[in-house]
Amino acid sequence: MKNRKLVSFLLVAVCAVMFVATDGFAKTKKAGPAKTPATTAASNAAPKAALVDLNTASKAELVALPGVGDAYAQKIIDGRPYLRKDQLVSKNIVPQSTYDKFKALVVANQSKTAVKKQS
Repeated sequence: MKNRKLVSFLLVAVCAVMFVATDGFAKTKKAGPAKTPATTAASNAAPKAALVDLNTASKAELVALPGVGDAYAQKIIDGRPYLRKDQLVSKNIVPQSTYDKFKALVVANQSKTAVKKQS
């Protein structure tokens, strides 16, 4: 009889602990992801808006990039058009170490006239 009461008590205690733990856990999980997408969307939108196009950027926009001064900016302009941003290194416009500083901030968008010049 005592064993049966003990088992019943333990079963009720375990159920109570699981109920309390899952309820608190569920609230934590629901609150966490709701905040994360808004933060992620905001942080992803900022870098995309700030990308500098290597094929159309002015000298001032290029100089604003980390590691790029007047000389590198002029070399980038003189080496246009670029099919890919990594051509800055392959065409020996900038060294790899300088390219690594700003590669996440630039793109090489193609205009129709630039593609026709390459053909």
